[in-house]
Amino acid sequence: MSKKRPGGESLPSAPSTATDRSPDREVPAATPAPAPDPKRWWALAVIALAQLMVILDGTIVNIALPSAQRALGMSDADRQWVITAYTLAFGGLLLLGGRIADLVGRKRTFVIGLAGFAAASALGGAAASPGMLFAARALQGAFAAVLAPSALSLLTATFTDPKERARAFGVYGALAGGGSAVGLIVGGLLTEYLNWRWSLYVNVPIALAALLGAPAFLRDRSGRQGGHLDVPGALLGCGGLVALVYGFSEAEPRGWTSPSVLTLLAAGVILLAAFVWWQSRAASPLLPLRIVKDRVRAGSLATMGLATIGMFGVFLFLTYYLQVVLGYPPVRTGLAFVPISAGIVIGATQIAARLLPRTAPRTLMSSGMVLAAAGMVLLSSLTVHAQYVPHVLPALLLLGLGMGLTFMPVYATATAGVPAQDAGVASAVLNTVQQMGASLGTVLLNTIATGATSRYVHSRLRDPAHGGATLNEGMVHGFSVAYWCSASVLLLAALVAGLTVWHKTPKHAGNDAPA
Repeated sequence: MSKKRPGGESLPSAPSTATDRSPDREVPAATPAPAPDPKRWWALAVIALAQLMVILDGTIVNIALPSAQRALGMSDADRQWVITAYTLAFGGLLLLGGRIADLVGRKRTFVIGLAGFAAASALGGAAASPGMLFAARALQGAFAAVLAPSALSLLTATFTDPKERARAFGVYGALAGGGSAVGLIVGGLLTEYLNWRWSLYVNVPIALAALLGAPAFLRDRSGRQGGHLDVPGALLGCGGLVALVYGFSEAEPRGWTSPSVLTLLAAGVILLAAFVWWQSRAASPLLPLRIVKDRVRAGSLATMGLATIGMFGVFLFLTYYLQVVLGYPPVRTGLAFVPISAGIVIGATQIAARLLPRTAPRTLMSSGMVLAAAGMVLLSSLTVHAQYVPHVLPALLLLGLGMGLTFMPVYATATAGVPAQDAGVASAVLNTVQQMGASLGTVLLNTIATGATSRYVHSRLRDPAHGGATLNEGMVHGFSVAYWCSASVLLLAALVAGLTVWHKTPKHAGNDAPA
């Protein structure tokens, strides 16, 4: 027997409970919800620290990179590896990290990830050569790939009450969306007042604080008994993701038509196709396909991917706009991103978290993406003579609110109702989509902006006396074109959410009661 959604789709019947009123069958009593963990809010603080640390490191070194390049004698061609080594290892190993968390136990892998991330950060801060820094950043990404899915699945298991779950995911969504902006702020402060090495050392006290709290406040079941790691799936999936991320990162310096870039992208697609084929046949798959076959979860994942493609180029473009065009110093540039972080926190914790228990997730997601698209349209009107408060600030507030309204329900919906044995890998899939979307969006939008700038400058550079002004105008024009493309992607994300995410958050969304 099935029920009908408003849109006409069939829903499977729920098991008989005390709310069933059928006269011709006995009605069993409803199973009581498990008692909440009294230490759950302290557990949220520990998980939030770890999440903040991982997200910070995606951008915290951006502003410190020029100083690190001078100090270590890095070439212009090699400096990208400070960023790419982290994203490559992080994005490529997330699925493997999620499955390890399911097999070994999420609390255990959380602690291992924290300790490894802290050690890798200390190694990077003490780097005496470019190679040492690149290796440390790759190790950070590898341990982040273990840590991030463990953190999200622990959060899913800890908070099952719908109101508390909404609040917890509001905090998590705020950190996920705002951490990149906070990274720019902290990176600017540390670089200007200490030195670039502290953009890495800062992770050590954060990790130590989380490590002290993890044994006392985190609760989790033990690892899966008799589980096996899908080695062929790990090689195919990780190899495909690494090839794609590497191909995207090389597209900017080499060009999209470069044989090496095309080979990497083709290899990534082929390996991922082989990965999907193998997952449908493996006895213990790395990624059970049932996780992504659910329409609501797939829609949430697609919304997250499109949102990050459209959003994460903003940090790069605005950093260059504020520093190069408007002449802001590093600290002022970092502080200029405070409003977007504030908007994310308000949108996620004060609006989305309060509305989600009684509002369809698609309403929040679609509304958030429309607000963010409006912010992008405002940014597209910036000129070389724009001022921060009347022109930049309103756009940042809209972007922040839009990201907060979107990310919080995406995290809550994409991880709801996942079987306990798959919670780690489901969290890893969401993190992978976010990481790949950010990498792809940054590369694609930067390529669009660079091409538009080049065409603008070549068409207008006639008088050498005004060349500098023309170059700045060309840069702003390129950013404007990229912002319009971002707005289109965000509107597509709003449409996808509205068409696919059709149910409300389950009343008891966690399937994994803490042990």
